[in-house]
Amino acid sequence: MKEIKAFIHRNRAADVVHALHEAGFFGAGYNLSLLDVAGNLKSADSKERRFSVEFGDRLVDEVKLELVCDDTRVEEAVEFIREHARTNQAISGWIYVTDIYRTFPIEA
Repeated sequence: MKEIKAFIHRNRAADVVHALHEAGFFGAGYNLSLLDVAGNLKSADSKERRFSVEFGDRLVDEVKLELVCDDTRVEEAVEFIREHARTNQAISGWIYVTDIYRTFPIEA
């Protein structure tokens, strides 16, 4: 199994999730999480940028998408994310793929 992490612009997250859902990346064997994060992607417009007093710099509100899937579908998932996360910028985000060593269920 692999974990795919993608840092994408918030305004593209819904399209990415819908595309993954339509392609069957939901249900048994898959785990999808979305987290609101602040990062350093190049902002698509001024509405995405904000100054963080805590970090002393400008940040962009982003979404971190995490998808756990079978090794055989990693390339397909990455292509869906790349296609639907585009913002017409040279770099619209980043995708990382890592191996999952073991998994453990949390049982009743």
